[in-house]
Amino acid sequence: MITIDPAEVKTAKLHGYMLGAVAPRPIAFASTISKDGVVNLSPFSFFNVFSANPPIMIFSPARRVRDNTTKHTLENVIETKEVVINICNYAMVQQMSLSSTEYAKEVNEFKKAGFTELASEAIKPPRVAEAPVQFECKVNEVIALGTEGGAGNLVICEVLKVHIDEKILDAEGKIDPEKLDPVSRLGGNWYGRSKEGLFEVPKPLVTLGIGIDQLPASLKNNDILTGNDLAMLANVETLPVNIKNGIDTSEAILEKAQKLLLLGDVEAAWNTLIRE
Repeated sequence: MITIDPAEVKTAKLHGYMLGAVAPRPIAFASTISKDGVVNLSPFSFFNVFSANPPIMIFSPARRVRDNTTKHTLENVIETKEVVINICNYAMVQQMSLSSTEYAKEVNEFKKAGFTELASEAIKPPRVAEAPVQFECKVNEVIALGTEGGAGNLVICEVLKVHIDEKILDAEGKIDPEKLDPVSRLGGNWYGRSKEGLFEVPKPLVTLGIGIDQLPASLKNNDILTGNDLAMLANVETLPVNIKNGIDTSEAILEKAQKLLLLGDVEAAWNTLIRE
């Protein structure tokens, strides 16, 4: 057994050990809005529920380890004191991952990740329409845990409204975990799917993925490729050069590309879709 003194290892290494060991962790898919009305959407796995009366959830946007900067979500909740915590399921995990790309503050991740904004009832930030459960919250307090890279910021949220998709309820009106099909976060690229086990989602590009909003309309508007499929195709720096030849959206080609995406081979999927 190895023994580690946190004061004697680099923050990034300690961060990796902690996230690898304390797992799986639920994901707060947080939608916020700036004081200027710019919407932001980003996932956080430092998250859980801590009280039912009053209903309290806490998530923690940490300062970036590499350069000690803060995330737009943190800046927004400090400014506006409101957030929607959306619950992410397997059907939207690739889109959720794409939304974590570090786009500029003026960029709306709903559009980049292909999600639908749904107006909240009690607060200004929109909900993710595709999320099976959405919690509208007011922010009671933000507690900074430090000032250096890696330091967390506890966002203490009081739930004002809960929205639940009836399709995930059982005959008794309770949330059915299999119908909910939630995903959780582990270390590295690893995620958990409660009813099936572990799977990987490569982290979004350090450079910016083009986003679903930049995909050809013929790809976005078909009945075969899912939101997860589109998110994988959209996590590239630029569209393939030979896309000028056009996209083949025949059923057989789309299904072949989808199978390649399930295997994680995004390049081969693009090559399949582009006309020769």
